[in-house]
Amino acid sequence: MGAYAQGSFVVAHTDAIRHLANSHPTGVEVNLQRQTTGAADWHGWYQFPRLGLALTYYDFHNPQLGHVLAASPYISKSFSRGPRHDFNFRLGAGLAYLTNPYNRDTNHKNNIASSAFNATLQMRFEYDYALTPHLGLLMGLGLNHYSNGATTKPNFGANLPALVLGLNYHEQRNAPLANASAPAPADVGRNFLNFSTSIGYKQRSESDLKKYVVNSATAAVGRRINRKSNLLAGVEGFYDRSLKATLQDTTRAGVRQPDVKKLGAFVGHELLFGRLAFVSHLGFYVYAPYKSSTFYYERLGLKYHVTDLLFGAVDLKIHRGAADVIEFKVGVKL
Repeated sequence: MGAYAQGSFVVAHTDAIRHLANSHPTGVEVNLQRQTTGAADWHGWYQFPRLGLALTYYDFHNPQLGHVLAASPYISKSFSRGPRHDFNFRLGAGLAYLTNPYNRDTNHKNNIASSAFNATLQMRFEYDYALTPHLGLLMGLGLNHYSNGATTKPNFGANLPALVLGLNYHEQRNAPLANASAPAPADVGRNFLNFSTSIGYKQRSESDLKKYVVNSATAAVGRRINRKSNLLAGVEGFYDRSLKATLQDTTRAGVRQPDVKKLGAFVGHELLFGRLAFVSHLGFYVYAPYKSSTFYYERLGLKYHVTDLLFGAVDLKIHRGAADVIEFKVGVKL
């Protein structure tokens, strides 16, 4: 178990939010984590990481931003571990609640977040030093990110670099580790096919409060290259109805409108943790008559195999660092 204090500042990653980057948010965090011991083969492949859940509270010390409460499951991988120290990197993602989001009438200056519920991403380097056999002093440097993925606008998002200081209580500092040399799974070196479809919702501007549906369909071929990684390449089609609405507002009567549907080709990687995978893609539009964005896109997400055949995923599609849409995906692996 751990309890930490955090000190931070708001990064003005765009001029549009510079008026909000004038305070120093402070926060507290409590968490509960568990040491993996080799019960699953992948524990040993990653040198026995820890799995945890963090609850975080921040006061922005700015009435336009208010406060934030967040819950983040995470994984913590050690780089150097000894009897009295542990240096690790922690990565988590979860859900955050912002108490004072954008409101056109009462809080129009908060263009960081326009919805109360947001996704949160947490990255952190940590050093834990043993004060006693059970008590550890933790020092950390990390980043907290909050965004709704363009589900509603404005949505420039908040980035909070953080200095962390606190205490950990270890039930057993050096847990027994088994199955350190688990054999590679049988599907290493084998090819597979993925077919999936997704749905997402987005708002195109602050003045248009309607939520527009975004669909995609994907076909990909992949190969498991080792215990930890899949490589993929594929094609996918997109239909973003917010683009159709934009064209209807901006095209003169009688002028033929371009097709808003897009076709992309991508390459990708999946970092595997048993049935869970961290997904990263880089894609390029090969058919896009309506030039509404950059010619390329990125995707980051989490994918979970419910069975060997069926999987679900939550992805964030991005154009040059700006969120485009959150995709809720289902698919099959053959």
